Amino acid sequence: MRYDHEIRYIAIEGAIGSGKTSLAKLLHEKLGGKLVLERFEENVFLSRFYEDPERFAFQTQMFFLLTRFKQLQQLTQHDLFDEYIIADYIFEKDKIFANLNLQDDELQLYNMMVGNIEKSLPAPDLVVYLQASSDRLWQNIKQRGRDFEEPITRKYIKDVNDAYNYYFFRYKGAPLLIVNTTEIDFVKNEEHLDELIQQILKPNRVAMEYYTPEQKI
Repeated sequence: MRYDHEIRYIAIEGAIGSGKTSLAKLLHEKLGGKLVLERFEENVFLSRFYEDPERFAFQTQMFFLLTRFKQLQQLTQHDLFDEYIIADYIFEKDKIFANLNLQDDELQLYNMMVGNIEKSLPAPDLVVYLQASSDRLWQNIKQRGRDFEEPITRKYIKDVNDAYNYYFFRYKGAPLLIVNTTEIDFVKNEEHLDELIQQILKPNRVAMEYYTPEQKI
């Protein structure tokens, strides 16, 4: 299968527990280049946010906003044109959580800040959105067993998942591939991963495409 060599900057997205970081790492192993991972563990407010969302939402959001901006701002023209860039987030995803978690006055201040900085960042050549059911996300989160995620509720996961679906079904910031992950295990199944990579790198893309892998017996 022919690959589209114009696709150099690939961003993987999905709600909490969708496997976006795992896929980003696997793509990097296959394609090489530069791996850009969200450093959520550096956010000192995140665990406190899960325990007390109303109190720590704004601090958590601003920390993510500024660290994501700083990280993506460091991408050079050499990075963008001479090698693959594989990221496990897009900068715009920050707005999903801001609209979900911030109060009106906090959101107004957030929007003033984000509007001044987002235009200076490069857009991905392709965004891959890993779509999953809320139940699947919940199971994945519980299986990985991160201590700071223990306070997360099923309702919060559903709210986040609904917000992601709403956002990406209207997304126009870059070409978008929506992947239904119900019948795919790209972490444990090499064939699934190879087929997904073919879908990601195929030429002649349109603005929005869907990939629903078939279940194989």
